[in-house]
Amino acid sequence: MSGRRRGLYNAGMRLVSFGPRGAERSGILLGSTILDLAAADPALDDTWRRLVGRGLLPRAQELASRPESLPERARIPAASVRLGPPIVDPLKIVCLGLNYVDHAAEQAKPVPERPLLFSKAASALGGPRDDVTIPPGITHVDYEAELAVVIGVRGREIKEEDALSHVLGYLILNDVTARKIQKDEGQWFRGKSIDTFAPCGPALVTADEIPDPHALDISLALNGETRQRSTTANLHFRIPFLISYLSRTMTLDPGDIISTGTPGGVGVYSEPKVFLKEGDEIVTRIGGLGELRNRVRGGG
Repeated sequence: MSGRRRGLYNAGMRLVSFGPRGAERSGILLGSTILDLAAADPALDDTWRRLVGRGLLPRAQELASRPESLPERARIPAASVRLGPPIVDPLKIVCLGLNYVDHAAEQAKPVPERPLLFSKAASALGGPRDDVTIPPGITHVDYEAELAVVIGVRGREIKEEDALSHVLGYLILNDVTARKIQKDEGQWFRGKSIDTFAPCGPALVTADEIPDPHALDISLALNGETRQRSTTANLHFRIPFLISYLSRTMTLDPGDIISTGTPGGVGVYSEPKVFLKEGDEIVTRIGGLGELRNRVRGGG
């Protein structure tokens, strides 16, 4: 790995986007404080996708190493602002189906011989405490706890042994799904791309903070009842393979999100079936990454 890439991936940071939906600012979470990058350096007034693509992550890291020297306006209490999706403007969100053996088993299906890929619209993204809003007429809405990988270095035809050097970091993503649309239409894009159906975060944890992404506990609780519990050790197709596989046919760009699939315990395959409804609270956790805590609005 080149020295430049070592610098990128030894950042040791938790990257966030904060503020009103559609007007989020880039920041770094420092305990209970957010470093507002644009307030610290106007040259950093951009989204994380663009900052990383412009090679400005080391500058952000340098500022984060000396927050006490920065203007007070650059240090914001984290509890005082809304956190949005850490990456607000990805060029791609690529997701995996049937990538845990137990999730395939609960559907009485074999794990696929090749990755089963689909996409979600970037407009579905939400923050770690944003509501999941079910539009009128949409039914059979389900939860899916997932580990997501964010690309940091552009690449095509990436070798599997080099794949992790292209990873900026990791976050939690709940791949909320309208099951009836998914089943009735025979394809997955619309039922998985409804606005608010991809809450994620709470921060993008840089890769050096997660020594082994295949050794993380993952769980989801609905109204206090654990519905999913597993470990990323149970991923069928692992992250280096997925990055290499995708890059054979598409260029992977900084900020691209790869969501690696969900373990067993989703609502549609429970007995009795469980679907999201008004007032439900979904808490999604992954070890080392934190938690999402989302309320459901709408639905039946």
